[in-house]
Amino acid sequence: MIISHRHRYIFIKTAKTAGTSVEIALSKYAGEHDVLTPCTPEDDALRSELGYPGPRNYRLPFTAYSLRDLARAAAERRLVGFYNHIGARAIRERVGPRVWSSYFKFCFERNPWDKVVSAYYFNQRTGPTMSLSEYVQSGAANEIAGYELYTIRGEIAVDEVFRYESLEESMRAVAQRLHLPETPVLPRAKGQYRPPTARYREVLTAQDRAKIARVYAREIATFGYEW
Repeated sequence: MIISHRHRYIFIKTAKTAGTSVEIALSKYAGEHDVLTPCTPEDDALRSELGYPGPRNYRLPFTAYSLRDLARAAAERRLVGFYNHIGARAIRERVGPRVWSSYFKFCFERNPWDKVVSAYYFNQRTGPTMSLSEYVQSGAANEIAGYELYTIRGEIAVDEVFRYESLEESMRAVAQRLHLPETPVLPRAKGQYRPPTARYREVLTAQDRAKIARVYAREIATFGYEW
């Protein structure tokens, strides 16, 4: 995720929505005091190869700890801060009401059926241990980080939820809204595992379709996604 004080925005990173590509691309414009959370070693290596700033300022100073943060730090025996898929509620607690209310907050969402297929191929990238249907029906696909990250108590807490399906158009809108000097160029990150022929309508069974529709009913209803 990114908190940019230079451009006054908060990017919440949802799963399987090109979040890493967006995060790396936006890193190019990061200021010295902006918050950039770590990605995987491979993705941070890609960010470094492109000459973009890497992880910075993602650990909270002790002076910024709340009582809850102190308790968490003691229980987990590690410093509290920002992390890759941190949600809106935790970000709001850490940045405070002034930053939260005045910065542009955004994220991306994706057709749930397509997102589940993408997650399957990514999670099985070292060799399949189960079929796609087993992955869906076992419940392994039930918790792909998304809705709970950009909502607070069931209400959307960000200013804009862009669509993965219109990624290029969305990035142009992001660049304009943030007053960036150009439209960020998205690197290809984590997209090499899914075969181009694995279209969700062709690889999901009727039972899989129904299961995903039940699990992601909130996203389907909110954004009007259709099979």
